[in-house]
Amino acid sequence: MDIKDFIDNFSQLFEDTDPSEFKEDTEFQELDDWSSVAALSIMAMVLDIYQISLRADEIRKAKTIQDLYDLVKSKQ
Repeated sequence: MDIKDFIDNFSQLFEDTDPSEFKEDTEFQELDDWSSVAALSIMAMVLDIYQISLRADEIRKAKTIQDLYDLVKSKQ
């Protein structure tokens, strides 16, 4: 798993945000598309692709996409 693939998978969950806006330091909870449904979609994507379960509180604590990536990496 590398960060570029993670960002690509992450960005596909947001239909109304240009993929170029997604970088390691993107504060994803500040995106216009951010919602509880987006959080559930992230949880489902991580489980499906990486076979890692994330909890809602873990997503809430993460500020950037890099934070989420590091969290998933730490659970592998």
